[in-house]
Amino acid sequence: TAPLPTDWPEQETKIVEEDFSPTAKVSYRVVEGTVKQMVVEIPYLPAGEECRAIVTVEVRRSSQVRPDDTSVFVLPNKRKLPRDVLPYLAPSPGIECTSAKIKSTARQFDVPEEGAWDQIEAIYDWVRDNVEHQDKNQGGALAALQAGQGDHEDLTSLFIALCRAKNVPARTVWVDKHCYPEFYLEDKDGKGYWFPCQAGGARAFGEMPDRATILQKGDSFRSPHDRRERKRFLPETLDGAGGTPSVRFIREPAP
Repeated sequence: TAPLPTDWPEQETKIVEEDFSPTAKVSYRVVEGTVKQMVVEIPYLPAGEECRAIVTVEVRRSSQVRPDDTSVFVLPNKRKLPRDVLPYLAPSPGIECTSAKIKSTARQFDVPEEGAWDQIEAIYDWVRDNVEHQDKNQGGALAALQAGQGDHEDLTSLFIALCRAKNVPARTVWVDKHCYPEFYLEDKDGKGYWFPCQAGGARAFGEMPDRATILQKGDSFRSPHDRRERKRFLPETLDGAGGTPSVRFIREPAP
C-alpha cells in the first residue's frame, strides 16, 4: 500500500497517468474517511523479475489566508459536533490530551464560546514560547511538555493535545517530511471550518502560506492490513505470503 494525495477544501487532485505492470492488480481505497491508499496486489512474481505500479497525480494546492474578522468564529458545542469531527476531541498516539499534566497545563487557558479564537492563539503562542523547537523527536505531546523541547511533530502534538483538553477539536495535517496542526471552529450559523497553523518554524496562525501537498489528515488510524494498534500516520507498507521481495517506494514531484 502507499498513501496518495486526495481532495480537501484547499487541495484538488486528479490521477492523470497510471503505469502498471501486467502482473499488478491495483485498486484505491479510503481509510477512515481521510486517507487515500493505492493497494497493489501481486499474486505471483518470478525470481529476478520486477513489477511496477506508478501513479501520477496532478495536485492544485491553495494558500490558506487568515480570516479578516476572527470574532465571528465560536467554540462548537461538543454535544452537537458532526460525527467526523468528534474523534478529534479524543486521545491519539502521542497526543495524550487526557493526561493529568496536559490537563493541568490547559487549565491556565479559558476558551469561551465567544472569543475562542484569541484563546486558541494564546495556546499556540504558549507552546512556541515554552517548548524549544529542535530536531530531536521526543515522542509526543506529554514527552515534549516534560522535556521542554521537541521537533515540529512534538510541537504539533502538544498544541493539539492542549486544544482537545479545552474541548477544541484539533488534528494533524501530514505533508511530505513535515506536519502541522489545524483546529476547528464554527461561525454563528453553525457552519464549521478548519484553520491551520505552523507549530514549528515561521509563525503562522489561522493561515498556511506553505502549499506542500497534503498526504493525510488525522492522527489515529487502524491500518486495514494490521488492526492491532492505532497509528499516527499510515505509511507505505509491504507484506506477503512468501518469498523475500525487495521494494522501492517512490514519492517525488514531476520535473
